[in-house]
Amino acid sequence: MPDDNFIEDVQNEQDLAELKRKYNRLARQLYDVKHRRADYIDAVETAAREAIQDIEIAPVPNRMPGFHGTGTPEVAVALLSDTQIGKVTPDYNSDVARERVMKYAEKIVRLTEIQRHDHPVDHCVVPMLGDMVEGCDIFPGQQWLLDSTLYRQVFDTTPSIIVDFLRYLLANFETVTVEAVQGNHGRIGRKGTFGPEDNADRMVYKLVQLLMRDEPRLIYNMADPVGERAWYKVMEIGNYRAMLIHGDQIRGQMGFPWYGVGKKVHSWASGAIPEQFDDLMMGHYHQLALVPMNKRSVWANGSTESTNTFAAETLAAQSDPSQWLLFVNPDAGKVTASYAVRLLDD
Repeated sequence: MPDDNFIEDVQNEQDLAELKRKYNRLARQLYDVKHRRADYIDAVETAAREAIQDIEIAPVPNRMPGFHGTGTPEVAVALLSDTQIGKVTPDYNSDVARERVMKYAEKIVRLTEIQRHDHPVDHCVVPMLGDMVEGCDIFPGQQWLLDSTLYRQVFDTTPSIIVDFLRYLLANFETVTVEAVQGNHGRIGRKGTFGPEDNADRMVYKLVQLLMRDEPRLIYNMADPVGERAWYKVMEIGNYRAMLIHGDQIRGQMGFPWYGVGKKVHSWASGAIPEQFDDLMMGHYHQLALVPMNKRSVWANGSTESTNTFAAETLAAQSDPSQWLLFVNPDAGKVTASYAVRLLDD
């Protein structure tokens, strides 16, 4: 008759075999889910690319040469973020977003003309810092705060607004460069529903790139690592380098995260990312701010939205619609001038 140890060993082997069977079954299920999602995203991207290939947009005519001073040439840097297109507040929606983004384009050109009286400004760089769309299911109750579905945000309103914005700039600068990172509102569904690569901001950026593929004076640089979240990139303008993030990487409580900004910026600069950078540009908090960090500066961008009742009640925070416009001397590697561009009606 087998002893107790033998019976226990047999039972352990049976338990182990059962665990292996369960593990293999779950692994197959997980693979199938990931495979189906990957096929779904690939099908959407392929369909969008094939549809856009038949669309032809005539290149913007070159800017007519005008007067400029003889000083050192500089580059306009127009931050664009947190347009939250699709969001509804008491005085904000997709139509208002379009008006304010285009008002911003007009003010970029007007302020650049002032700079041109002293020196040439032929090139414009547009850091797009994410939350271009509002999304549709990233927090409970969001469906009551929208004027458009995610489909319309991605394939209609947002890319058309960004394309018009870039075409306006191309009519007033010799060249325009886009530097794009994704935001958290581009996430599809709640956290973990889809992979980190699947982001509506990223899809909008790709659509804009495809729509403007025949524009020879537009340079398009998009953070797009395979299988990962495109959470940062380092923008280079001559000898000037700025790290671009959306800003949700920095946690804050009841307002702008001053301590979190300092900790993250110093850690990134000391080797947490391989690239070196002079400044950091971010959005997310909808508060226009310039934060000195020793010899670095953090440029926190505003938003085009207004009257956010959630922010007023929960954070006791409210800010006028605004975006940063900077001017950079690429030889010196420095920001030489900055404008807090207000976007309410003049």
